[in-house]
Amino acid sequence: MKNIAVIGAGTMGNGIAHTFAQCNYKVHLIDISEIAIQKGLANISRNLDRMIAKEKITEADKIATLSNISTFTNLAEGVVDMDLVIEAATENAVLKSKIFKELDNVCGANTILATNTSSISITQIAAETNRPDKVIGMHFMNPVPIMKLVEIIRGYNTTDEVTNVIVELSKQIGKIPVEVNDYPGFVANRILMPMINESIETLYNGVAGVAEIDTVMKLGMAHPMGPLQLADFIGLDVCLSILNVMYDGFKNPKYAPCPLLVNMVMAGKLGVKSGEGFYDYAESRKAEKVAKMFS
Repeated sequence: MKNIAVIGAGTMGNGIAHTFAQCNYKVHLIDISEIAIQKGLANISRNLDRMIAKEKITEADKIATLSNISTFTNLAEGVVDMDLVIEAATENAVLKSKIFKELDNVCGANTILATNTSSISITQIAAETNRPDKVIGMHFMNPVPIMKLVEIIRGYNTTDEVTNVIVELSKQIGKIPVEVNDYPGFVANRILMPMINESIETLYNGVAGVAEIDTVMKLGMAHPMGPLQLADFIGLDVCLSILNVMYDGFKNPKYAPCPLLVNMVMAGKLGVKSGEGFYDYAESRKAEKVAKMFS
């Protein structure tokens, strides 16, 4: 298994492409937007430059990594002769279903189809194909080139053979695979998102301010960043989508998103990617200034 296609050139997609390409896999990076592809490639180049500056790789390694990546705006062309296709599109069940229906039609019979979904049922996605035995979840963590964990989620029909192949592949790219069962949110987000949501509720109820909540969790719980800063980093729209998936899946009110989170997403305050969330990122991406509405 040496030929990997990645669908989506956004944060997760370009990170996955970077990781495989750096490990000398041939990667096809696919996105319907050429602008998104160019942004993705620029991000990969910047991240490689950071690694050079830290003396983790050489300039030759960067050149080799970038040479392993080919780009496509046509899905059917991009997945030709691929051993594995990893979908890393927006966390939207309807969109993912559409992509997997198309993949099933254009990919070779032996191609394994994986999704980087962080919350949506693998069984549900696999049901859109005629190869549910070859559909699996590979939930990478952000930033992909740095974070070691990959949640491996098998659907109801995913075979042992496919699961073993993906587990071994994850190890080959320097990751630590952890198998989890197919329930909304899996493990990572089933635990993380209620914590983030409760942090937003704590702010919403006036218990403490943004910086104070994050400081308590960093100093008291030894978290590397506070939950509100982490929400900004993930994207408040993504947090909302995941919470909605879990709320719909479990019908448990503890997963219902806080009204403040809903309003912020509707207002376009999405965190780092929009320049403002719980913090203001106009001058720095380091969450040094609390957003005006919370200061």
